[in-house]
Amino acid sequence: MDHPLRQETPPHKCRLRHRHLFVLLMGLLHFTSGLGQVSKSVREMASLSCGYNISLDELDRARVYWQKDGTMVLAIISGMVKVWPEYKNRTFSDIANNLSLVILGLHLSDGGTYTCVVQRSDRGPYRVEHLKSVTLSIRADFPVPVITELEDPFPDIKRIMCSTTGGFPQPRLSWWENGTVLTDINTTISQDPETKLYNVTSEMDFNATYNHSIVCRVEYGDSEVLKNFTWEKRPGDPPDSQPQLWVFILSIIAIVILVIIYLAYRWRIRRNEARGTEDIQIYEGPPEALTEHNV
Repeated sequence: MDHPLRQETPPHKCRLRHRHLFVLLMGLLHFTSGLGQVSKSVREMASLSCGYNISLDELDRARVYWQKDGTMVLAIISGMVKVWPEYKNRTFSDIANNLSLVILGLHLSDGGTYTCVVQRSDRGPYRVEHLKSVTLSIRADFPVPVITELEDPFPDIKRIMCSTTGGFPQPRLSWWENGTVLTDINTTISQDPETKLYNVTSEMDFNATYNHSIVCRVEYGDSEVLKNFTWEKRPGDPPDSQPQLWVFILSIIAIVILVIIYLAYRWRIRRNEARGTEDIQIYEGPPEALTEHNV
């Protein structure tokens, strides 16, 4: 049986192929070596540098593209700037500052990897001259909560409210005192449909006749914010109104019992008096017999 001949690549061609591969890898490393990391908070401004300096004259013969995760953000073609709808009115290019992409009023959705591509043409087709990626991280930290005093529901009961806004992810609010979780009321969590940020409020009642050191804690993700509230009882307040309440209740019960005993005693006396009157009366027979006897 005849076997097909296997042609071997000459050594000099293998070296040439390896050299081309090496040049290609070096070119890729040149384009992707510019990796950046920017971390900002919601509603702040972010400036993402393309890392490429170009004059206005050269810009007429170049094309600049800013993309986010494969989606177009901004383009400069023949000196004309185009911004895509999602970024309109809050995004522009700072050409003098290394073709930086500037985004105002950051949203949570703005986080991601942005890539700047610069193409140039020297009397021929456009070719990639520069490539750089920048990762933008968006934080949405809750500010320190605010505790306000509300209208007192009862004379010796205070009501306070803890609130904080504009954070992410969904928070969990709790009240603490001396390492013990307190009972909260009217806790509300809401989310803005546009920004996706959360707001949280909660109320709590406590006895105003005691001194208190209360903590409002808001936990979100791996972070938390705290706010302390200190209450000192007013001068002249009794140490606790609860015993006074029990004394009042017991006094009422005692008075009711004494009234019942007195009424029962009076009823018994009257019944005994009625029985004594019946025993004193003498029966003298029917009225006819009494009349004959008198005659």
